[in-house]
Amino acid sequence: MSETTAQTLQYRCDGQEHAPVLVLGPALGTTWHMWDRQVPELAGQWRVVRFDLPGHGGAPAEPSSSVGELADRLLATLDELGVDRFGYAGCSLGGAIGVELALRHPHRVASLALVSASARFDTPDAWRQRGVVVRSGGLGQIAMTTPEQWFTPGFRAAQAGIVEWSVQMVRTTDADCYIAACEALASYDVRAELGRIAVPTLVVAGAEDPSTPPADARALVAAIHDARLAVVPGASHLAPVEQPRAVTDLVVRHFTAAWSERLLMPGPVAPPPRTAPEAGPAHAAPPATGAHTLPPDAPPVPAAPAPVGRPDPYEDGMRIRREVLGDAHVDRATAATDDLTGDFQEFITRYAWGEVWNRPGLDRRTRSVITLTALVAGGHLKELAFHVRAALRNGLAPAEIGEVLLQTAVYCGVPAANSAFAVAQRVIAEETKLPG
Repeated sequence: MSETTAQTLQYRCDGQEHAPVLVLGPALGTTWHMWDRQVPELAGQWRVVRFDLPGHGGAPAEPSSSVGELADRLLATLDELGVDRFGYAGCSLGGAIGVELALRHPHRVASLALVSASARFDTPDAWRQRGVVVRSGGLGQIAMTTPEQWFTPGFRAAQAGIVEWSVQMVRTTDADCYIAACEALASYDVRAELGRIAVPTLVVAGAEDPSTPPADARALVAAIHDARLAVVPGASHLAPVEQPRAVTDLVVRHFTAAWSERLLMPGPVAPPPRTAPEAGPAHAAPPATGAHTLPPDAPPVPAAPAPVGRPDPYEDGMRIRREVLGDAHVDRATAATDDLTGDFQEFITRYAWGEVWNRPGLDRRTRSVITLTALVAGGHLKELAFHVRAALRNGLAPAEIGEVLLQTAVYCGVPAANSAFAVAQRVIAEETKLPG
């Protein structure tokens, strides 16, 4: 056994050095110890590599704000270990990293197990609000409510020591790294890409998991070509901890069966053609009746001319508008659009968000400070409420928002600042409280 801190991710190895490699990925808020109950059996057959997410378990606090970046850092760590091809099992965020590896680096992944995973975890708004809660008050509130998501009520009542372990594990995570991981999950959505996964995949769901319910697991299985489902009774989100024997047996059987078929193959295997229609984003519709195809000797089709002029900023504008204001707010605004307001909504999206908010000269925190000040000066209290929420999402702490509003009292007047503080106080109370 060896244990060390790599330049990229903190890791630990168990098992024989020259055995086939099996990588185990952790959930958000956990450490590699969440797999402790699986390792004794797995290490007898594989070289088991576990890793910690940035800022978790004493790992260096070097935040990564995308799942792709976490996957790249893991690959760099495995490169340092001399590992080329490997099996991968990951739980929750660890599962998302496994999906990213199978999609972007298929030649490296021999087989895959996704535990308590999903093609999209909750909504971007929910993850960004969680980041606001942590930025405003630290990880204490998140830590105390985590056992309700991770374990069933019966397990929580019977295993007080493990529940306390889970609370402390979250509480001691670096807050900035946790927030960055929330941002990674907010932007994670691979529903349209799952059909490209070409390795044998086991999908494991806890029967009582409120975070990634069995329906999410079934959607993964429907979209991945070579996938099978296992639902673990009496388990919630952290199934490897709550039902260690069941998860260990499933992982051992899956990787034992897949190893001889895939591990030593020189490269990725193309997914087989579907023989019957299946649900999910990977299923392609059949060609329309009467569709024309080119004959074998047809000349090549000339490439379409490159677009002339500046690209339309609308798409970027809508993306940024949703990231800053939240999906719920934008959906309400666009749902109310009619013939009178349609051009105005398009104008806001294209020019305010796609042009100005997308300029590289200022970061989003600074733009939020400017926007708050301008809205106070203009007395636009309804819009101020929207942008207090946006400021929290953009990284301003409540105390920093208070400083901005205090400054406006000097230059915009005490009555204007007084009204602004009332709006901000209400919004911050709403946004820094966990839902439910």
